[in-house]
Formats: sequence, C-alpha cells, structure tokens
Amino acid sequence: MSEVARTKENLEHCRCMDCPSYTLGCKVKNMPGNVYKLMGDLNDVEHFEALYCAFEKSRCIEEDRGCLCEQCPVHAQYHLNREDYCLKTGGLTEPEAAEAYQNHIEQERLRH
Repeated sequence: MSEVARTKENLEHCRCMDCPSYTLGCKVKNMPGNVYKLMGDLNDVEHFEALYCAFEKSRCIEEDRGCLCEQCPVHAQYHLNREDYCLKTGGLTEPEAAEAYQNHIEQERLRH
C-alpha cells in the first residue's frame, strides 16, 4: 500500500462523493469549503471532504451505509487494502468494515 497523492487528478477519479455513506446533507454542508479548497494546492489542505484515503476521515459521515472504496480507481491505483476511509483515518480492515456495516443494518432495522 502506498500513500495516496493529494492531487486534483486523483480527486477526479475518487468515488467518495458517490458513496451511500456520503449523504446529501454532508454534500450540501461541505460543498462551499471543498470548492474553496480546490482553488489552491491540495497539498496545502489539511482536511477535504472526499479522497479520504489521502486526507483523513470525514468530519461529517457518522455511519457506514455502504462502501465504494473497492470499486474506486484511486483505491486500485494505489493498491489500497482497506475500506471505509471516511470512518477511520487509514481505513478499516475488512472485519472492521463488515462490523460497521452490520451495525448500520441493525440500526436501520430498529428504526422501522
């Protein structure tokens, strides 16, 4: 596994914004900040609400509603071996990711 470069090219291929865990509320809340940060050099940005494998976990996403990491071109390009980078800086191992998703399923079941 190699360190993911904080580039606009990687951001263009990133699937984080399409992820079911990245809710509409998170998108609306973070759009202005993300757009502002894109005007500069991403290497100078401490946090970005996308490309979590290159930055840190999300400050908005709180639960696993499904994960697209393994379908992401950036994940493949950098030979990443974890999931749910939005929930934990550095990503979750496969067993941790499965447990997080099962917790979400159980919470949804209890709500209905």
